[in-house]
Amino acid sequence: MIRLFRSFVPVIATGLLFAAQACPAEEASPVKTTDEAIADGIGFLIDDQNPNGSWGSARQTKGLNIYAPVPGAHDAFRVAVTAMVISALCDSGLAEQEGPARAALLKGEAYLLESLPTVRRASADAIYNVWTHAYGIQALADLHARTDDAEKRARYVALINNQLDRLTRYESVDGGWGYYDFRAGTARPSSSSISFTSATCLVAMHEVRGIEGVELAQPVIDRAIASINRQRKSDHSYLYGEYLNARPLYGINRPAGSLGRTQACNLALRLWGDETITDGIMLEWLQRLEDRNGWLDIGRKRPVPHEAWFAVAGYFFYYGHYYAAAGINLLPEGEREASRRLVADLILPLQEKDGSWWDFPFYSYHQPYGTAFAVMTLARCRENDLSF
Repeated sequence: MIRLFRSFVPVIATGLLFAAQACPAEEASPVKTTDEAIADGIGFLIDDQNPNGSWGSARQTKGLNIYAPVPGAHDAFRVAVTAMVISALCDSGLAEQEGPARAALLKGEAYLLESLPTVRRASADAIYNVWTHAYGIQALADLHARTDDAEKRARYVALINNQLDRLTRYESVDGGWGYYDFRAGTARPSSSSISFTSATCLVAMHEVRGIEGVELAQPVIDRAIASINRQRKSDHSYLYGEYLNARPLYGINRPAGSLGRTQACNLALRLWGDETITDGIMLEWLQRLEDRNGWLDIGRKRPVPHEAWFAVAGYFFYYGHYYAAAGINLLPEGEREASRRLVADLILPLQEKDGSWWDFPFYSYHQPYGTAFAVMTLARCRENDLSF
């Protein structure tokens, strides 16, 4: 999901020491049904909500903290995570009736509507806000779908357009989006486009494509698609970012290193009409997700970004599984049940005893974002899932 350090960190004794000190032992619950796991995940999120309606904070630091200029970086993280939890609450179905889940959703929505328009670039080199705009758009699409109230829908549409404008402003000069600008720090970011960041934004844009009043800029979309295609390799692994285009065999750019982001990139291209992303390719990479899941799992819960083999970072784990599940309904009907079972079986055993899921120690954002991803993933593994 987020590239959390200025450079790749090799596997060294220091990193292993951090892992031993910062990561608690696995505390997985007995495997539950999908609905039971979703309910327990939502229960955790309800209990974890901040008094102001948001989720996550800059508390709970560790010996190695990511580059996060204050206050802007944490504004972006907190609002993005809140948007993700709102989507998870909507997807779970548990907020449809009066009760704690609905109360948490309404409180979170109030925070999101007030805070989302205020999120900006943290500094010349830190553009974490692109994640906020993408997941904010997705949450607003989910909220829009839940109501027939014309006044509410108009407010959602206005804010969606506001966030689309933000993405246009922060589009890389290369097309697509990055979240660091270590080149020139220009007003229009000179950042390298990052494959999975662009994919995340494109998937969110596709979710609002059919909403009346939403204004999508096709040239922006076309440039983002082109940026991903420049990073696509023949085996449908994707470069981490376009700045690595001269190093296609660098570990992070090989299939094992790409496993967590290929799902998002394939999905984004297919949603926007790329016929070369066939059913066969989608199914092949779902099978790779199962067969080679260890490459992602080795990085899970390690506190040093990119310290695992093939430079896998922990925060790719639930991100990758979510986008794998999000593409299942694009497959032929006869392939969907087995694909849902495949993804669910990878997620269900990893739920913690408190109902959360997490993959990377990240202040106090990691449990709500990990849980949100897992809930959204499992919701798409239900038979009655109607996404896409």
